[in-house]
Amino acid sequence: MLPNERILISTFLVVLDLLGTFVFALSGAAAGVKHRLDLFGVLVVAFAAANAGGITRDLLIGAVPPAGISDWRYITISAAAGLLTFAWTWSRAPATLAARIAAWPRIVGGLTHFVLVLDAAGLALFAVTGALKALAYHLAPVAAVLLGVMTGVGGGVLRDLLVTEVPTVLRAELYAVAALAGAAVVVIGRALGLSTPVVGIAGALLCFALRILAIQRGWRLPIARDPMAP
Repeated sequence: MLPNERILISTFLVVLDLLGTFVFALSGAAAGVKHRLDLFGVLVVAFAAANAGGITRDLLIGAVPPAGISDWRYITISAAAGLLTFAWTWSRAPATLAARIAAWPRIVGGLTHFVLVLDAAGLALFAVTGALKALAYHLAPVAAVLLGVMTGVGGGVLRDLLVTEVPTVLRAELYAVAALAGAAVVVIGRALGLSTPVVGIAGALLCFALRILAIQRGWRLPIARDPMAP
């Protein structure tokens, strides 16, 4: 690999990673607001959603200390997304307490949709960056795909646990499967010699499209059934 190509790949990875961090931080902050956490709680959930998957990925491949806690950009972006979301919801809230209570169902409904879209975008970006970074550290193709999936779902899992919800990956329409498809496109594309930006964008678009279509059309894997249920 030529030095210029190596620099291009590194820059592309960082840009996608930071973008995914911002998007997942927004989804975490919106989930915190939806559950009426205070400012500190919103910031904690934003950081956890944005960085849990990346930190786990970096620890597994030996990229230590993880970028999520060693690079100021990840921390700053997570905090900025949390503050932005918190400030936006305050600016949208009615002036009186009675009006706020009456408007809360509408606000929660809007935040739920907002979180789903952002979660799909974050899933796509992190599935791609996880697979690409795994390949950069010379992991085998199957391991790179699995690491891409883990990077994509990790932040969402911790976000949901912090707000006491069953993680989306365990209950929602196609989630990990979408991340798997996006990561597989990246790994297969790189094995065929396609450029990193091309396979990265293609993988992210496929993952995002699958997740959104699954939400809209109710595509999901078979659900476990209680054998004792009538």
